[in-house]
Amino acid sequence: MIGGVITVVALIVTRMPQAFTASAPRVPENLQLPAGAEAAAITFGTGWTAVVTTDDRILVFGENGLLRQEVPISPEPGP
Repeated sequence: MIGGVITVVALIVTRMPQAFTASAPRVPENLQLPAGAEAAAITFGTGWTAVVTTDDRILVFGENGLLRQEVPISPEPGP
């Protein structure tokens, strides 16, 4: 059991520096939401950033911060 704990600690210590050297995704500096839109969530892809708004839209922005696509989120169908 002691050997297992030592192995786990050794793996964590040797793998952690790699987590800090990975580049984190960045929001384009000139990204501006449309008037009245409020961000609820954000996600990143290769070459794009998507913002989910509180008014049920997904806004997809390019690397340059310009709006590429707007997708409305339909309400859940009722019973």
